[in-house]
Amino acid sequence: MPSATAVNKHRPSELLSRLASDDPEVKVRALREVKNQIIGNPTKKLSFLKLGAVPAVAGILADSIDEVTGNNSCNSNTSNILVQSAAALGSFACGFDAGVQAVLDAGAFPNLLRLLANPNEKVVDAGARALRMIYQSKLAPKYDFLQQKNMEFLISLLNSEKENVSGLGASIITRSCETSLEQKALFDAGILRKLNSLLEGGSLSQRDASLESLTTIFRNNPEVISKFAGPEIGRPLSSIIDLANDRYPRTRLLACMCLIVIRNASPHFLQDIGIKTKIIHILLELLDDPSQVGDEAPFAFSSLIVQKEDLQKLALEANAIDKLHHHLKKGSLHPRRYEGILLALADMCSKLESCRSKFLSLQVLNLVADALTDHNAGVRTAACVCLKSVTRSIKNLSAGYFMNEIIVIPLVQLFPDPSTSVQVAALGAVSNIMVDFTTRKSIFVQCGGMKQLVQLAKSMESAVRSNALRALKNFVFQADNRMKEGVFSELTASLLSSLISDPEPSVQEQALALVRNLVDGCINLIELVFAEDGLILGAIGRQLQCASKAEIGIQGMYALCNVASGNEFHKEAVIHQLFTQMGDKNQSFVLKFLQSNDSQLRTATVWTIVNLTCPSSPGAPGRLEKLRNAGIISQIKNMVNDPCVDVKLRVRTVLGQSMAFGDN
Repeated sequence: MPSATAVNKHRPSELLSRLASDDPEVKVRALREVKNQIIGNPTKKLSFLKLGAVPAVAGILADSIDEVTGNNSCNSNTSNILVQSAAALGSFACGFDAGVQAVLDAGAFPNLLRLLANPNEKVVDAGARALRMIYQSKLAPKYDFLQQKNMEFLISLLNSEKENVSGLGASIITRSCETSLEQKALFDAGILRKLNSLLEGGSLSQRDASLESLTTIFRNNPEVISKFAGPEIGRPLSSIIDLANDRYPRTRLLACMCLIVIRNASPHFLQDIGIKTKIIHILLELLDDPSQVGDEAPFAFSSLIVQKEDLQKLALEANAIDKLHHHLKKGSLHPRRYEGILLALADMCSKLESCRSKFLSLQVLNLVADALTDHNAGVRTAACVCLKSVTRSIKNLSAGYFMNEIIVIPLVQLFPDPSTSVQVAALGAVSNIMVDFTTRKSIFVQCGGMKQLVQLAKSMESAVRSNALRALKNFVFQADNRMKEGVFSELTASLLSSLISDPEPSVQEQALALVRNLVDGCINLIELVFAEDGLILGAIGRQLQCASKAEIGIQGMYALCNVASGNEFHKEAVIHQLFTQMGDKNQSFVLKFLQSNDSQLRTATVWTIVNLTCPSSPGAPGRLEKLRNAGIISQIKNMVNDPCVDVKLRVRTVLGQSMAFGDN
């Protein structure tokens, strides 16, 4: 059994005191011991951070560099201290953002860069390795490639024969290249040619680092991709395709990610169905990898198939849903992998009914429902996103597969979630489920869902307000009068009018859409917009006069259209709103909408005029006269050959109705 003295020697506080020793050998041993204790151990790293270990190690590094500079030489003791202090700082930074931040705050970064100029190869390698650890983090300092001296330094790193030095150069690109201007600058400087040479003749580490850098430089830049794929560099795409078949899982993953970025930015590349199928199979196979590669594989898979029906069909044929389901059933997944698999299923089910049918036939739904209560916010969000994709199926919604306690109750329980992302995702899923045409919406009311939606409509987060209103809009769609009146009593006219006037356009749109659905029905429902002296109707008119986008105009006009379908009082109130906002110098928003490039906005506007000029209505001639004097009927006459069939039909209806009152 070790003595108390031996145990104390390894305690963090004791190690820190030994770091201050004047004896170089004691200092080196203490540095090595710190490094060994914290490698791969976040708890230990945090313990040392709290004791101020990073500033102490950074101070040792700085003092040793100053000593080398002052003496213009580097003895073995100093070299060992430089190597071990750099290694310790790199270990603090490795995979641990708090460690990276501590290293940067301690001012160690510029001194680590200075190590790259040291004559001792071990010192250079230790410095490069530590800097690579820092550049694994998003906290790493951004490098400005547009400055000539920085580009020259980067080129010198990539040209180095030392693996960690050239790898550092690639890592700097991966973390720092963000704009198309920087991507072009790197290409013009010949960086891609160098990275390609590392792909073909470099070590495993250099190949992987180069693949990551190329992926960064290619992202959303078809111009750079076209130049890279041209004859001047050689056979670069072939090199990347070859690496997708490499023996090492991480290399295969990185090669696939690079190919996906190329195809997403430039679809005319990699059109061969064999290559696309191969990438799908490789990524599905990588799900079996127990390391971080397996955690990242589903995210790469998602980026390949997202919004692409052809690739989703290929993935379905490759049994992707079966394989993703198989991994979900295993349980005890790493949160990152769990999240990725759920998002991959979401993308698989985003467009194709055949994929949704497969999903439901395998009973994946129950596993996704379980994920709604996971402790990890990313997993909960992904589960909601997955449900949102699956519930896009009108057929399955109509069958009532989702409006049940297993799905609805855990979703409602996520409404007050501390994560805004979870709230928004849960609301997105609920919005789809609320379109359910069955009478089972009472389940949602009974578990408190409707009242919570009203509370979320008051959220400080605009995305939450918007999505809560979207869910309420769908909830009242084709609902019975009692349910609509219940929603309105919770919302109140004052809250609805304030939401219509919300500073965020997305909230305005959804608030207007909610009103549109609320008043779609009998006369009693139309009366809702006249509550509290017509607060809601006035808010609609004001918002239409200053509508910032077509979608707001569409929903607002359909709301007025539904009100105008009512009795004479309702129609007169609408015609009043069409003109009450006009000043002497203002053109009617109705004319602007009729001249819009958006066919849906033109349709909604003409529909409203149809309802206002119905020949059976006693006040129709007077309203028609107001419309004629404002130039609206003249504009409608110019729309008889509108390219949109719906608009054309409604225009003919208006003109027919106006002729009934003697208009030519």
